[in-house]
Amino acid sequence: MDILLILIAASLMVLGIVGSFLPVLPGPLTSWVGLLILYLMPEIEVNSVTLIITLIVAILIWVLDYIIPAIGTKKFGGSKAGMIGTSAGLIVGLIAPIPGGVIVGPFVGAFVGELINKADSQTALRAAFGSLLGFLTSAFIKFVVAFIYLGLFISIIWRHKSVLF
Repeated sequence: MDILLILIAASLMVLGIVGSFLPVLPGPLTSWVGLLILYLMPEIEVNSVTLIITLIVAILIWVLDYIIPAIGTKKFGGSKAGMIGTSAGLIVGLIAPIPGGVIVGPFVGAFVGELINKADSQTALRAAFGSLLGFLTSAFIKFVVAFIYLGLFISIIWRHKSVLF
């Protein structure tokens, strides 16, 4: 049973890393569930403070994932309309069955939002680039956190290898 739970937890760790790039899966939160499974196993000791801190970080990253693209839009000269377009484009990109919709959606949303706001095409394009940069920044942060959680997972398993295997 322990091996099965470890395999499920390891699968969640891998899904968390994949989820760093696919917004359909909340990467760090998925990885955190893998850590939770270890915590619930009686043979493995995981500090509850570590579990709480990693949960707080995962939730914070999850929230920031929706905010960072809008901030990128604003930093590159976008208006409130561009930030709203970025968020709307992200939602449409998640729902739309087109490949790369998650990347294209915020970019197009910011561009259209700026054009609706009567910005010239150069300003709209700069804001859309900021949105794309924000999305890529968010994906990188999620990847780093999910990878750190994987390292934590491996170190916990390694520490308890004599009990598990």
